[in-house]
Amino acid sequence: MGSMPRDYALPTFRSPADLKIDYALELNEQQHAAVTCSPGPALVIAGAGSGKTRTLTYRVAFLLEQGVPPEMILLLTFTNKAAQEMMRRVRELVGSEKLGISGGTFHSVGARILRSHGGLLGYEPHFSILDREDATALIKSCLSEYGGPKPQQFPKPEQLAEHFSMALNQGMTIKQWAAKPELLEACPSEAWLESIFDSYNLKKKAAQVMDFDDLLVKWHQLLTEQEAVRELLQNRFQFILVDEYQDTNKVQGEIVDILAARHNNLMVVGDDAQSIYSWRGADFKNILDFPRRHAGTRIFRVEKNYRSTPQILDVANAVIERNTEQFSKKLEAVSPAGPKPAIIPCEEGQQQAAFIVARIKELVCREVPLDQIAVLYRAHFHALELQLALQGEGILFSITSGIRFFEQAHIKDITAYLKWIANPLDEVAFKRLITLMPGIADKGAEKLWKKTRTHLETSGPLDLSESDQSPGLRLAHAMALASAEVPKKAAADWARVAATFAQVQGPAEGLKPGTLLRTLLDTLYKNHLAANYENSEKRQEDIEGLADFAEQFDGLVEFLTQVSLLTNVEAETESVEAQNQPRLRLSTVHQAKGLEFEAVFVIMLGNDLFPSKRSMASERALEEERRLFYVAVTRAMRELYLVYPLCRIQRGVGVIPIAKSMFLKEIPANLLEEWNLIPYQTWQ
Repeated sequence: MGSMPRDYALPTFRSPADLKIDYALELNEQQHAAVTCSPGPALVIAGAGSGKTRTLTYRVAFLLEQGVPPEMILLLTFTNKAAQEMMRRVRELVGSEKLGISGGTFHSVGARILRSHGGLLGYEPHFSILDREDATALIKSCLSEYGGPKPQQFPKPEQLAEHFSMALNQGMTIKQWAAKPELLEACPSEAWLESIFDSYNLKKKAAQVMDFDDLLVKWHQLLTEQEAVRELLQNRFQFILVDEYQDTNKVQGEIVDILAARHNNLMVVGDDAQSIYSWRGADFKNILDFPRRHAGTRIFRVEKNYRSTPQILDVANAVIERNTEQFSKKLEAVSPAGPKPAIIPCEEGQQQAAFIVARIKELVCREVPLDQIAVLYRAHFHALELQLALQGEGILFSITSGIRFFEQAHIKDITAYLKWIANPLDEVAFKRLITLMPGIADKGAEKLWKKTRTHLETSGPLDLSESDQSPGLRLAHAMALASAEVPKKAAADWARVAATFAQVQGPAEGLKPGTLLRTLLDTLYKNHLAANYENSEKRQEDIEGLADFAEQFDGLVEFLTQVSLLTNVEAETESVEAQNQPRLRLSTVHQAKGLEFEAVFVIMLGNDLFPSKRSMASERALEEERRLFYVAVTRAMRELYLVYPLCRIQRGVGVIPIAKSMFLKEIPANLLEEWNLIPYQTWQ
């Protein structure tokens, strides 16, 4: 990375008259105070819609205008897009195409440093970087070569990759991570997990490759173990700026602290009220404890909001003030007044969908662009009824929720069971559910399919769509006859599936899909989730939500037809997006962070839905869930609709009440306008 003098004499900050940019004119008072502060540790709490990026880019421009050498400035971000946008703005501000600033994501900067200094850790400059798929393949080879006693069932390589990543990014050893009770249920032993992890690291070293997590962990290792490198980088990067600091994990936080330890010219910008990513390793304590870790920290609050109306911000402020672990703040609106946010109770999910469709039509008639309207939710399955309603009305929409819901492995797995029950000819469904069993790969699945189909054919016609026969009993009988061909490792699982199918009574058309999904989850799939996924509780919640959605369908075939339609709708939204047609945005709140819309619907605001059931187990988790709701509210610019169902229908049980979200109850009634949905009750 080049050498630098051990110390750099800070320039005397020049007066405003000597500067090219009129910072007082370009920035509001709060932004100006942060941008023009003297060197030293600074924490900028930049609220939602307050011009965070503007503050950070003007700070970089200010340092350059003060004579700070650009090579001494390091700008760390979370996305390449953010880094490129900030660099573009700085170039425009200072009027220079070549800045010479080091900047980028934590991982990209780490990669550059390791290219230069990785030799000290035994890596050549040309080392390769593994993506998640390649890393998983390497872990799979470690499992196949494991030389100790073979456990009954290995965790999946994908699951191990997730465990390794979470442990490393939280600064834990694999031994510490393996001691977690939920992990001990899924792994043979702590020693076994350590053995696989050690084997994985040896393979990476031998192949001269690093995975994504190594780019942080080994950068951290260089800083802690190699004094010469540490001093070199501390003197090289004497002015450090960090964007979205509330999203840093433990390793990233320590890297920043070490780099800034010598000169302490560190400015971090973020919003503790928008810290919502603990599930992927973000450490909320990094931003809360910053003043304690950096003596003399000045805290700047940037609270003027340029996005939302005063009425929406009143609600947002009321929401977040309930959290105890935070920096106090109060967003102030610059925008003119607008309507009060509306709170809308609905009878159940279908009426909720009908209301939203009707209201969207009204908004479009009022010339609100369709792509300036968003529907936000806690989990993707909350919007399944809405997708069907939108499709029926021909309203274009796109889905921004990470991987598409129906393409997730656990959803494809559980629906494979249903598809084979509905259609014994479905070879693809059979092979998918059979390869979930230990010891059965593609060749074994092909052999078992032939045997099972033969037994099905000899017991009568395979097309049961017009029959009153029970497909479950037919499948269970065929599986029992084919059991002699099942590998010993899979025998127990094979018998369990057959026994579960034997309980399925009645013709396929009349089978209740919601009941079936819950039965399959409880008897077959819940243990598979625990053994194969680090986030098994979240995946179980998805399946339970799918079962709730399935209650509105009278039969299995009808439900599977609608699932196929929704799967195609998800795929079609990509082609709509490619054509650049205006479209409604459907998104989880996590995926919507950083976005803004003229009108926002936040839906399924019931306890155990939003906040989620899992978040109500601890106060810290509940506070993060409240921050998530705060993020949802602050996406709205002019109109905000808070919608919740009063109940859901569960077959065999009846009407199950849904308690109004505690977050809605925390908002003073005078800040909201409650709507009566009687006009929408007959909407079809």
